[in-house]
Amino acid sequence: MPNLAQLNQDLAELVAKRIELSQISYDDVRYDSIEEAMHLLEDEFLAKYDDFLEDVFLDIHDEYCPETEVLSPLAYIARKYVKRKGNYEIAENQGVWVEIEETPEKEAHLVLLPNPLRVELIIGSFRKVVWQAE
Repeated sequence: MPNLAQLNQDLAELVAKRIELSQISYDDVRYDSIEEAMHLLEDEFLAKYDDFLEDVFLDIHDEYCPETEVLSPLAYIARKYVKRKGNYEIAENQGVWVEIEETPEKEAHLVLLPNPLRVELIIGSFRKVVWQAE
């Protein structure tokens, strides 16, 4: 098992880079260098944590959404985050869409979040932590 405090820190750094990139336009002279730095962080993140996080997501999918295929851990990282009091939050419909049998009429998503390191199941405005680092 990896060092979960380091995984959280690495995820927070990656999320911060995604936030930084989302706040500038494509024609900004910094865009390409920030995007390249973000992709390097993503590659390092996968190299360190892919196997561990794949197991985490396999367990989550088995319990909550067995009909939905497990994707790369990067897919579960939201595109846009909001940082509030050191914690990261996201809007609805972020992360990976999953099929939940009990709620076929609603959108459901799984998303990986730092501070604290956790995976949330989001169904509309309902949120449930389905895994958290201990």
